Order: sequence, then structure tokens, then C-alpha cells
Amino acid sequence: MDIKTFLLDFLLVFVITLVVSIIVTLLWSLTFHNLAVIDWETSFSLAIIIGIIIPIVNARNRKKAKN
Repeated sequence: MDIKTFLLDFLLVFVITLVVSIIVTLLWSLTFHNLAVIDWETSFSLAIIIGIIIPIVNARNRKKAKN
């Protein structure tokens, strides 16, 4: 696994997931609690987890495609 590709994939997936989860938690709190609150803990946790898993799966798929 190429570390540069992995880090670039991680960063891209991390940022996208973080932005989406921030928007979702904000809209959730506005809709159901009438508060403009972002759940930062959940957003960062989800972004880190998905940011690690997706690049690993993509690297494995690329490796299988080469063979």
C-alpha cells in the first residue's frame, strides 16, 4: 500500500465525512430540538473511522485489480 495515496485518500474521505456529519447533526438538532448545536464528538469520530476504513478497502480493491 502506497502511503502517499493512502494519506491523500484518508484526507479526502475525512473532510467529506466531517462536513456531511456536521451538516447532519446540525439539521438533526434544529429539527428535533430547535437548537443550532453541532455534535463535534460524533462528527470527528465518524470521520476518523470512515476515513481509515474506506482507503484501506480501496487499496485492497486496487491490489486485487492488479493481480
